[in-house]
Amino acid sequence: MTVAQAVVEFLGKQYTVDNVGGAEHRERLIPGMFGIFGHGNVAGVGQALKQWQVQDPSLMPYYQGRNEQAQVHQSVGYARHMRRRATFAISSSIGPGSSNLLTGAALATTNRLPVLLLPSDTFATRAADPVLQQLERPDAYDITVNDAFRPLSKYFDRVTRPEQLFSAFHHGLRVLTDPAETGTVTISLPQDVQAEVLDVPEEFLAEREWRIRRPEPEEDDIRRAAQMIRAAKRPLIIAGGGVLYSFANEQLAELAELTGIPVAYTQAGVGVLPWDAPYCLGAVGSTGTTAANAVAREADLIIGIGTRYEDFTTASRTAFQNPDVQFVNINVAPIDAYKQGASLPIVADARKSLVKLVESLSGYRVAGDLEQQVAAEKDRWNKTVDEAFDTRHTPLPSQNEIIGAVNRTMDARDVVICAAGSLPGDLHKMWRVRDPFGYHVEYAYSCMGYEIPGGLGVKRAAIDEAGRAAEGSAGAQARDVVVMVGDGSYLMMHTELVTAVAEGIKLITVLIQNHGYASIGALSESLGSQRFGTKYRTLDKKHHTFDDGEKLPIDLATNAESLGVRVIRVEPGENVIADLEAAVAKAKAEPEGSGPVLIHVESDPLIDAPDSESWWDVPVASVSELDSTQNAYKTYADHKARQKPLIG
Repeated sequence: MTVAQAVVEFLGKQYTVDNVGGAEHRERLIPGMFGIFGHGNVAGVGQALKQWQVQDPSLMPYYQGRNEQAQVHQSVGYARHMRRRATFAISSSIGPGSSNLLTGAALATTNRLPVLLLPSDTFATRAADPVLQQLERPDAYDITVNDAFRPLSKYFDRVTRPEQLFSAFHHGLRVLTDPAETGTVTISLPQDVQAEVLDVPEEFLAEREWRIRRPEPEEDDIRRAAQMIRAAKRPLIIAGGGVLYSFANEQLAELAELTGIPVAYTQAGVGVLPWDAPYCLGAVGSTGTTAANAVAREADLIIGIGTRYEDFTTASRTAFQNPDVQFVNINVAPIDAYKQGASLPIVADARKSLVKLVESLSGYRVAGDLEQQVAAEKDRWNKTVDEAFDTRHTPLPSQNEIIGAVNRTMDARDVVICAAGSLPGDLHKMWRVRDPFGYHVEYAYSCMGYEIPGGLGVKRAAIDEAGRAAEGSAGAQARDVVVMVGDGSYLMMHTELVTAVAEGIKLITVLIQNHGYASIGALSESLGSQRFGTKYRTLDKKHHTFDDGEKLPIDLATNAESLGVRVIRVEPGENVIADLEAAVAKAKAEPEGSGPVLIHVESDPLIDAPDSESWWDVPVASVSELDSTQNAYKTYADHKARQKPLIG
C-alpha cells in the first residue's frame, strides 16, 4: 500500500469506547475526512480516498469544504456535540493549504476539543527543491510551514519515512482520545512520502478501540472536599464544559438539590442545568447574571467543576471578593485543577467525583439565608431579562429583543450557535437553555467566522445522533441548529453555506445586520476610544476616517441568495419581532435535507444588554489627550484596585 492508503484505512477502523454509569458506548472515532486538494495531497490522500470511495464508500466518507480553517471549525463543532467521542480528519495541501489550518488548530487546542490535522509537507527527499509554496529558511533548512503547528498542537509529528507511520498515528490517537490532553493532533505528511509504498502489517489495519479514561477521585480528596463544604457558610459551584463532557449534569443537579449549593456556569458549561432550576444562578463573570455575580462576590468556597477559569469567568480576578475564599477544583486535566491557587485540586472525572460527593454530603444543607439570597437574586435577574426581551424598539430592534424572539421560537432540544462579537456575552447571560446540548458558543478562542462552519459541524452531529436514535424505531427528528451571527463574523467565513447547499443540510442562520463591529464598538467606547475603526462606512479621504462616512451599500441577504441559500428578509418596523418569530418558525418547518435557510434582520447596535455588574480587564491608555480616555482610565483604576493577583 501507499502511506496515504494505509492512513485512510487505518483511520476508518478506529473506535472510541466509553463507559458512563455502566452504559457502554462505542463510536467511530473518525467518521469522515475533509480535504481541499492541491499538488501536495492530490496524489496521496486524494488518491487513497478515491480508491476507497470505489471499493467501500463507508470506510472513510469524504466531505468538501470551501476553506481549510472552516473545515477545522466544522470538525470542532462536531466533536463538541459528540462530547469528544468523535471528530473528523482534515487533509490539506502544502503551503497556504496547511497554514490556513493554523487558526482552527489554535481554536481546537484552546477549547480542549479533538481534531486530527494531516497537512501535507514539502518533499522529504528534497529531490525537487525548493518546490512550489515551500518556505525556505536560510538558518534552518529543515523548517517548513508545518512547524508552525508545534505550539498550537497537543501532539505533533512528521512522517519523513514510511516506517514512521505506525508510531506517529498510534501516539497521535492516544492524545486525541485523552480527555486531559486532547486538542489538535497534527501529523505532517510530506507529499512524496504519501505516495511511497510500504508493507503494512495486518495488525495496523485491524479494528482498534480507544477507551476514554475517566479516572476515579482519591478517597482522601473527596473526604477533604466534603469537610470544606460542610465548614463553608456560602459555597458556590462553578460548572464548566467538563461537566458536560463527562455526562455529569444529572449528578450535578442531584448535588444541588441535596445540599442547596447554588450553581453558576461558564460559557462552555451552559446547559449543565436548565435555566429555571431552583439552584441555577446562570452565567458567572464578566458576561454573567447579576444573580451569579452577587453570590460569587460573597462566596467563601468555590467548587470549580470542569472549568479552566478563563478571565471572563473570574471577571479578571475580581469576581470573588471574600477575603477568606478557598477553591476546590475538580478537573480531569491537572493544569485546570490547580488554578486559582486551589486549596484542594482533585484530578478526576467530574461525574465520578460528583457521585462520591453526593454520598459524602448526606444530611448536609446550606444555611437558609443563602437559599433566600439565591431565590431573590434569581427573581431580580429574571425580571431584568424579561424587560430586555419584551421592550420594543422601532423601527430597529435591539439585539436583546432578537435573542428573546429566537429563544422563544426554538424547541428545547434545538441548538444555538455563536462565537464572537457582542452576541456571545448577551447569549451567555440571557439565553434560557433547557437542554444539555442546547447551547454551543465557542468562547475559549472566540474566533470570528466560526459560527457558520461550527454550526454545520453541530448539525452533522445532530443528524448522526438522530440516525442512531432511529435505529430499530420509526425514526427520529434531528435537532434544529440555529446559528446567530453578526455581519462582521458573517463576512469572515460565510462560504461554508455553499457546503450546506451542496449536501442539502438544513442549517438555520439568523444574520443580524448592524453595519459594523458592535461588540468592539461598545468596548472601544467604554475605553474612551469612541468606537474608532468599528463601523462599516465609506472612507472620508480628507480626514482618512471610516467613522463618519455613508453606510456601505452591501446587501448580505442577496449575497446569501447568490450562494444558493433560501433567504427570509425581516423588514424593520412595528412588527419586526413578530415577523422574526414567524421567520424562525417557518425555517424550522422546512424538512431535513432541504438545505440552509438564512434569516436577515437589522438591529440597533447602540442598545446594550443588561449590565452584569461585573468587569473585564482590558487596559486603558494611562495618559491621553482625549477627555473620553482620561475618564475611562479613572474607571479602570477603580476596578483594578479590586483585582487579586492570586485568589485561593
